[in-house]
Formats: sequence, C-alpha cells, structure tokens
Amino acid sequence: MAGDSDNPSPVRALGGPKSNGVAPAPIKINEEPLWEVDEETLNSGACGFTAQKIFCNNAASVAYTYDDVIMMPGHIHFALHDVDISTNLTKNIKLQAPFVSSPMDTVTESKMAIEMALQGGIGIIHSNYSIEDQAAEVYKVKKYKNGFITDPVCLSPDNTVEDVIDIKHSFGYSGIPITDTGNMGGKLVGIISNRDTSFVDDLSVKVSEFMTPRDKLTVAKEGVSLSEANELLKESKKGKLPVVNEDDELVALIARTDLQKNRDFPRASKHEKTKQLLVGASIGTRPEDRDRAKALVDAGVDVIVVDSSQGDSTYQLEVIQHLKATH
Repeated sequence: MAGDSDNPSPVRALGGPKSNGVAPAPIKINEEPLWEVDEETLNSGACGFTAQKIFCNNAASVAYTYDDVIMMPGHIHFALHDVDISTNLTKNIKLQAPFVSSPMDTVTESKMAIEMALQGGIGIIHSNYSIEDQAAEVYKVKKYKNGFITDPVCLSPDNTVEDVIDIKHSFGYSGIPITDTGNMGGKLVGIISNRDTSFVDDLSVKVSEFMTPRDKLTVAKEGVSLSEANELLKESKKGKLPVVNEDDELVALIARTDLQKNRDFPRASKHEKTKQLLVGASIGTRPEDRDRAKALVDAGVDVIVVDSSQGDSTYQLEVIQHLKATH
C-alpha cells in the first residue's frame, strides 16, 4: 500500500539515511519511490528485523544459534570494490579479510593455516603438539610463500638422491640449491630440480652427477629487488632463481611458484617485508609454554594466542607479561 501527501498512510519506504558514515541510500529512483511496506508488515518480521531489534531490544533474552539467523539482502547503492572488510588483528598486523581460525585442539594445522592466509585471514595453529612439531607446522606455513627465501634447505655435491627424496617428502619441494658446504652462505655450484631426479633409479648416486651445474644457471646478484628478480624468473622460465653475492656465495633463493601465488591470491595475508604468509599459534599458561613460545618465535610465528579455559586468571597475566618482556 502506497501513501501520498493528501492521504497519509502508515507505510515506510525501504532505504533512507543511515548513521554509520555510509552515504544514505536513495528513497527514489527516477522520481519513483522504492518499494514501500506498511508498519504491520515490518513489525511482523516479514521483511526481517534489524540487528538492534534482535540482539539489543530482546526483552525475553532469547538466545540464537547459527541456524536461527538468516541475513536478508537489501537495496545497495555502491559497487563491490567500494566495500572494505580489512581489519587489524593487532596494532601491527592487518588482515584483508576478518577471519581467524580457532586455537582449539585439532582445528588448525599448517594446511588450514596456509589456506586461511591465502584468502586474507590467518590461521592459529593449535598446541596439541609437541613443541618441536608445532614449531614445524609454523615453519611450513612461513616457507609456503616466501619472496626472498633467506634460509633455503641446501645440499652439497656429496649428498645423494636419497637425501633429495627425503627433503621432498619432508618439505614438499625438490628445487634445492647445491653449495660447496651444503649450507646457506657456501659457494653456489649447482641446483637440483624434480626433472633432474626423475630418471635416476640408484638412490646412492651423488648429487654432483646429475645436478644442473653453476655455469648453466640464471642467477641474480645480491641487492636485486623482488620485482627485478621476478622479471629474471619470467625471462629465464626457470623454477628457481638463486641470489649470490660478489664471491658467488648463496644469499637467497626465489621460487617461480611464488609469482603464481601472488597472481592467484592478491589479498593474501603476508609479511610486508619478507612476503611470507602470516600465521599464528597458541600456547597455554603452564611454565613449559614459555619454551613453546620461544620455539614458535624462532620458527617465525607472527602472533601468539594464549589459549586457556577461562579468560581472566593470574596465570594468563603472567604469561602475557613474559611474552611482552621477552619477545
């Protein structure tokens, strides 16, 4: 039922001014009023209730669960790209999507944390692990999307095919730089890729016999920017780009797969400088959890959540004070 100035009726037009800072929605289009409904229909809930009415003006103190509430779409007057759902998790960590996984036991491990971060949220790896295993889960997330990999796993020419396979099973990749010492900082002598090991059946064969040697590698010099290094990768069509210093010592590594991840997940939660995915981890309030926190920090964790059965205890305060003072 519509109303006019000569014959006023108890009707309300959908839309109108809002008080949340968003530009007011129009109440007319081409001088025609938007759909109008009467007060009785509005009060019946046929067009939905406001959050204020459901959760605040709730005289009966009715409790709701997930399936009790349905979000009803309304008229919009803005484009999708105008919507900003980014939010701060901490003073220094901003998420593009306001999604944080629960620190509860078994909810989040490295695979879940990776997917959360790629979509703009963050995963909190549970503490139902040994200290070493939880730190290893954090490390897997930090190494998934790296930018400059400053501590890649390396091998020496004397390592074998079996060592390459073990690394592939442990870390999920087979592109491994070879240095004279077998460590980061050694002179670059070659690199191993998956295709290099595909046709080697003898697990005892040394890496030096089938690696791609240094003189056939495309490398970048120390000081190269990430964008410049990415261009070199595109031009060379290689999977890995070693970065060396003036003495030809390995100082970093860049993976081509990271270029693809940047393209496919532009809103991913990542560290501003290292470009590594963000990840959190939980600890308890026991004395040994201080050692757990140190191991997590050493693995590169970005945020620590103190997981406890109740939210206000002396033990929690002590742990938080320790974390702030130590890390």
